[in-house]
Amino acid sequence: MNGIEAEALWLSLSVAARSVVFNLPFAILIAWLLTRARFAGRTLFDAFVHLPLVLPPVVVGYLLLVLFGVRGPIGGWLYETFGIRLAFTSTGAALATAIMSFPLVVRAIRISLENVDRGLEDAARTLGAGPFDRFFSITLPLILPGVLAGAVTAFAAGLGEFGAVITFASNIPGETRTLPLALYTAIQSPDGDALAMRLALISLSLGLAGLLASEFLARSLRRRLGR
Repeated sequence: MNGIEAEALWLSLSVAARSVVFNLPFAILIAWLLTRARFAGRTLFDAFVHLPLVLPPVVVGYLLLVLFGVRGPIGGWLYETFGIRLAFTSTGAALATAIMSFPLVVRAIRISLENVDRGLEDAARTLGAGPFDRFFSITLPLILPGVLAGAVTAFAAGLGEFGAVITFASNIPGETRTLPLALYTAIQSPDGDALAMRLALISLSLGLAGLLASEFLARSLRRRLGR
């Protein structure tokens, strides 16, 4: 593995890992709201959460650029107040990846929540357990397989995110050039066929390993929880 491949691989792993860290707390909260709460506009909110699944990634990247660019309403405030710049940075690439993979995490956690026996939570309530106690002692352990499966799947999907990243974070060597962007760059080069093939094989291997790990970990946790 040469320097270009190693650099792209490291950036991809870093961006995907940070995207999962961004995702997970919000995904658990949103999945709980969509499963347990009843409020006006719930269907519309559900559709909005899953919108990245059907929108072209370039559209998501463009909207992020409008909102989080240094001249955008959110990005401008972050830059002027805290000196934080997201556009054209690896952190911005992680944000774009997080938004694109967010519905995958929400769906996995939501399925787990729907399979939780509400009677266990009701029993804990009658014994005096508060909402947070019930969630952390009963609900969270039971949905842990879904949380972990969603996180690993989102991580694997994040390794291959292209459209939103290149639009919002650009294709900057050593900063935002992840594996898909490095592959795209190699394809554009007259003598880049060999490099493109190696990058494609690395991406394929990582994606397959991520999916297998997600299934293995989910099954292992279900067995430990007796489900």
